[in-house]
Amino acid sequence: MKIMQCLLVCVFLSACGSTPPSQDPAPDGFRSLFNGRDLTGWRPVNTAPSTWTVVDGMLHCDGKPTGELRTTEMFQNFIFEVEWRHLVSGGNAGIFVWADDITARGVPFHRSVEVQVLDHGYGNTNSHTTHGDIFPIHGARMIPVNGRGGSRAFPTESRSNPSPEWNHYSIHCNAGSITLAVNGKVVTRGNLCSPSKGYICLESEGGQVDYRNMRIKVLPDTPIDDADVAQAEQGFETLYTGVDLDGWVLSPGDRDRLHVRDWVLRAEAEQNTLALSTERTFKDYEFIFDLKVAGDRAALAILPHGSRGKGLHLRTDSAPLGAALTPGWNRLRGTYRAGVLDLAVNGAPCSSARLEGPRAGGPLRLEVEGVLDLSNLYARDLD
Repeated sequence: MKIMQCLLVCVFLSACGSTPPSQDPAPDGFRSLFNGRDLTGWRPVNTAPSTWTVVDGMLHCDGKPTGELRTTEMFQNFIFEVEWRHLVSGGNAGIFVWADDITARGVPFHRSVEVQVLDHGYGNTNSHTTHGDIFPIHGARMIPVNGRGGSRAFPTESRSNPSPEWNHYSIHCNAGSITLAVNGKVVTRGNLCSPSKGYICLESEGGQVDYRNMRIKVLPDTPIDDADVAQAEQGFETLYTGVDLDGWVLSPGDRDRLHVRDWVLRAEAEQNTLALSTERTFKDYEFIFDLKVAGDRAALAILPHGSRGKGLHLRTDSAPLGAALTPGWNRLRGTYRAGVLDLAVNGAPCSSARLEGPRAGGPLRLEVEGVLDLSNLYARDLD
């Protein structure tokens, strides 16, 4: 009998150890968004495995690289509560609400509304505070309450605690309006936000931060236009960690010419072609990467099935790629299906080519001449 009781206890504990954050609301309507054991319910977007870890039941962010961890579930109207603390004075971080599934063009951040998570040591100026600013970023919109001429909403009181003390945020999002309570009192507000349905993200931006007691209360939906709904999950996974070249295959000489610069990957190939290939292989798939020409001109070859297949060879100073590029960052989005590569630049069709490639698939291979900056490298398999 005792053996049977022990077995039942072990089975129960084993099952508890693998359960996701509670989907059953407590009597007050809240449910957990973090189980204290792993990242179930959350998805790293453009960061390394080392960026987000669980330590002593807390979610720890080491601040490297700049990027996000987001929920796997979208939310429209809700109350999100979390406790956070910076471990180093002057730390920077943030919480994004109503975010798209992946980062916006040319930045390591999502289109969203950001709730600032700054430590006192970062300093306070006329442009920002360390007490809970709210502002729209990278294509989002918000009308601030207590603004200073821009789109940023400033807190009416200074209520946050300095590192390493804990702070409590209660973020109330409803029908496109947002309020932030810092340590028990509402201090910051914004209205007419767009998007007003999307993901919740935690931002890594240099600061070492602990999070705990993350929970959410989902509120009833309200009417919403399609234009105010963030981009839902598309299945893209990052190809670049932001801290190293894990996941890429290069020749020994090329490693000295490919530089990890946080969320940016700098390719310097002024003398000879630099080639980089993913360790991961694909058959039919879609890829995204952002590109910025750092020199006078450059050339780029995209080989969707590696060196054994044909590719699309493009120059930044001539059509079709050169005519499509704008100054600064550009987003290239390619679809390779049944031997045809279709490439769009900044949302507009740029080039289409029928290529030969191994039927079993192969890696994504990029060949660079000149100096290029790359960022936001993603890929997803197609059915």
